[in-house]
Amino acid sequence: MTSRPTWDQYFMRMAFMAASRSSCTRRKVGAVIVKDNNVIATGYNGPPSGMANCDVVGCIRDDLDIPSGERHELCRGLHAEQNAIIQAAVHGSSIKDAVIYTTTHPCVVCSKMIINSKLKEIIYAEGYPDELAELMILESGIPKRMFPLPQSEIKIMLGDYYSTLQGED
Repeated sequence: MTSRPTWDQYFMRMAFMAASRSSCTRRKVGAVIVKDNNVIATGYNGPPSGMANCDVVGCIRDDLDIPSGERHELCRGLHAEQNAIIQAAVHGSSIKDAVIYTTTHPCVVCSKMIINSKLKEIIYAEGYPDELAELMILESGIPKRMFPLPQSEIKIMLGDYYSTLQGED
């Protein structure tokens, strides 16, 4: 008999399932905002509603050879954290004192939104190369912690995309 997942496992799995909806050709990211163990909003990275997906029109950042963690303004998509915060706002749900689970450490833009949204904790599965984001979160006093899932479990959720990221065949 398998044991019941912890809340952290459950919500991080949901974040990876949200990431599986992403059309990003560089990195699939998902986020889940939770308050009192209830899901308030989810998000994944991709273009605004009604716009062409990146896997159809191509990636500006790839075309310009922009490294991860830099020049966020040169992207058609919104980040998963941004979409989750926007979804909560559209539906009139307060996220003050909620927790965000995200598959990747937030970038500086998302970090600023998380800080101003009064989220109380950030739980992420993988790192991201953005030192300013790290510094701003530290300065804000919002606790954050890494909670990775086993790679085999992530691969089940993200399939061939995850294999490509890990350099597997």
